[in-house]
Amino acid sequence: MSKPRVVVTRKWPAEVETQLKALYDVQLNDNDMPMTADELKQALQTADALLPTVTDLISADILSVESKRAKIIGNFGVGYNNIDINAAKTQGLVVTNTPHVLTDCTADIAMLLLLMSARRASEGDRLIRNQQWTGWRPTHMLGQKVTGKTMGLIGFGRIAQATAKKAHHGFGMKILFYAPSQPAQHIIDELQATRCETVEELLSEANFVSLHCPGGEATRHLINEQRLKLMRPSAHLINTARGDVVDSKALIKALKEGWIAGAGLDVFEGEPAIDPGFLELDNVALLPHLGSATEETRVAMGNRVLENIAAFFAGLEPNDRVV
Repeated sequence: MSKPRVVVTRKWPAEVETQLKALYDVQLNDNDMPMTADELKQALQTADALLPTVTDLISADILSVESKRAKIIGNFGVGYNNIDINAAKTQGLVVTNTPHVLTDCTADIAMLLLLMSARRASEGDRLIRNQQWTGWRPTHMLGQKVTGKTMGLIGFGRIAQATAKKAHHGFGMKILFYAPSQPAQHIIDELQATRCETVEELLSEANFVSLHCPGGEATRHLINEQRLKLMRPSAHLINTARGDVVDSKALIKALKEGWIAGAGLDVFEGEPAIDPGFLELDNVALLPHLGSATEETRVAMGNRVLENIAAFFAGLEPNDRVV
């Protein structure tokens, strides 16, 4: 019996690729260049499973290609707004993602960005690299203290809760959150957290605002000029969620004009393109979408995809099915 054929759109950790080779007739992407729309269409026509990443745009046009062979799309990533889910459903395609395994590492990055922004770490690093540091002095590069301050989280899912735990237990931070649904009471009690009724209430009270909501039209530019003006002048905005949750132009204006003290960003609108306005600012810490970028997590994400497609090919329901 022939092995199912799978196409992997980008380079994956070697450990996972080795398993793919053993289990499937697999087409890997050794040069790690993004596949074109036509190549993605061909993959759907020639493979039993397409394994894209969160940076592969799987549009309705791609999904509606004629003579499809593929029956499952195993997305490498917890987010799946890169895939037109409605079109996938219409076309009868199963879509899976990789939740749970990247929670702590993404929360670590949120705390890293918070600390970098509060203590002006990127600015200090540049100062030394440019050989401009003239020595310690009492008023040099003063930032904000983190310990004991108030963190507000917009969205309160797994990653937000992990971030809150690190902030509360590690830095003694007071936790506020805004979420459409009520989390379990024991989680609220453990963190001594307070639920805000509105985003506006949270923005006005928090010293640090960390974004943990999904992308898509419902949350596009959730943080806009009007809402940025509600934040404290000493506050910092942290985004490890999705780039389009924040209006980039409005944030650049806020940072430039001092509406807020700083920002830490791991995701960007239209990435990998970044608004050049960010590059002119000292009070923003920028990372190249490193949320899940640890060896352990990326291997675990790949293994999660393997588990999902193995279940599907065995006629079982994949654990991480989203449609």
